[in-house]
Amino acid sequence: MFSIPGKEAVMITDRAAAQIAKLMEKDGHQGLRIGVKKGGCAGMEYTMDYVTEVDPLDEIVQKDGARVMIAPMAQMFLFGTEIDYEVSLLEAGFKFRNPNVTEACGCGESIKFDDALTTK
Repeated sequence: MFSIPGKEAVMITDRAAAQIAKLMEKDGHQGLRIGVKKGGCAGMEYTMDYVTEVDPLDEIVQKDGARVMIAPMAQMFLFGTEIDYEVSLLEAGFKFRNPNVTEACGCGESIKFDDALTTK
């Protein structure tokens, strides 16, 4: 929907693709659907759900056996985002590097987008 010819809607790092593919295979999911919803101290939060059915309206990005679906309402907010999977001494999880985010809270769970995106 918000695609540019020859450019994926989101970029998936090798680490994220390996983790997504591993979880898809383990539980028999069709992929990982990402989106955004209102909430958190900065106004918006990412959503992530493993799904068993692909919605025909989702934007689909695939890499090395991993499939990420972007919910239709979230496509304009997530375009250009890099999805990574990071492991540290205290935590492991998916990280979003999103050029559309203007602010993020200290907890890293809540984000704010440019007002031009949220007022449409």
